[in-house]
Formats: sequence, C-alpha cells, structure tokens
Amino acid sequence: MVIGIIIAVVVILAIYIIATYNKFVTLKNQAEEAVSQIDAHLKQRYDLVPNLVETVKGYAAHEAGTLEAVIKARNAGMNAQTLAEKDQAAAGLTGALKSLFALSESYPDLKANEGFVNLQNQLKELETEILSARKYYNAVVKTFNTATQVFPGSLVAGLFGAKFPKLEYLQIEDEARQNVKVKF
Repeated sequence: MVIGIIIAVVVILAIYIIATYNKFVTLKNQAEEAVSQIDAHLKQRYDLVPNLVETVKGYAAHEAGTLEAVIKARNAGMNAQTLAEKDQAAAGLTGALKSLFALSESYPDLKANEGFVNLQNQLKELETEILSARKYYNAVVKTFNTATQVFPGSLVAGLFGAKFPKLEYLQIEDEARQNVKVKF
C-alpha cells in the first residue's frame, strides 16, 4: 500500500515536471516565433525604404542629408544581429522616416505622387504589424517569465538551469515616451 502511494506520488511528480517543462518549451518557441515575425516585418520595412527614397529623390534632390540618414538607419537595421540591436535600429529608422515624411510636407507635388502615397501607406501598415508583433512577443515573454518564476514552476525551471533564462521585453524608444506637443 505504502509502495503504491510512493509510486503514485513519483508518477504524478514526473508528469507534472514533464508537463511544466513542455509548457516552458512551448512558450520559449512562441517567443522565438514572435521574434521571427518581427524580423519578417522589419525586412519588409527595410525593403520598402529604398523605393521610398528613390521616389523622394526626384522631388527633393537637394535634401540629401535626410535621404542619407534614412539609408544609414536602414542599413544599421539590416546589419543588426541581436534582438536589442534590431530594436534600437528600428527606432533609429522610425526617427529618420519621420524626418522624411516631414520633408514631404514641403513638397506638395511629392505628397500628391501616387507612388509616394502608396509607399507611405504600406509603411504605415507595416508599422501597425510591427507593433502587433512586438505586443505579441511581450505578451509571450510575460507569460514565460511568470511561469518560470512562480512556485512551483520555478522549481522545474531551476532544474533545467540555463535552458530557460529570463527573456527581455522590447521597450519603446525614449523619443516615443515624450509628450506630444499640439499647436493650434
């Protein structure tokens, strides 16, 4: 009888450890998938930038500094390796694109150009998709980190040590934290 209870407890404990381990692996894989989605959206974004710059060049050729900043930011993003580097490069490109779109306000013909408007709309859609992918990633990171840090999941995570390290959230850039100034 006692041996049967001990065996039952060991089996239940083994099932719990296996189920918890599998949950951690699933969440870690979801985080990796989210990073891949972000990468795919950033790649689309980086592919659109040269087309956008070429469209603007014809209208604002003397604004070379702004166009060079956009290309430089794009290249930094393309060469980024880690998630943190990619996130930082994406923030730099966002700032450069804001300057480019601000520049377009000075050129009514450019604002009316169908190709420019189309590219601008594609970038806006991509920005929304990137934001959604970032939110999904952060949600998965929250679930993963919570599962690996609360009791008794922390015991299972501890058993496997470095296999389940704490994942880092993607943060918004400092520029986005500042208050928006509205002038009438």
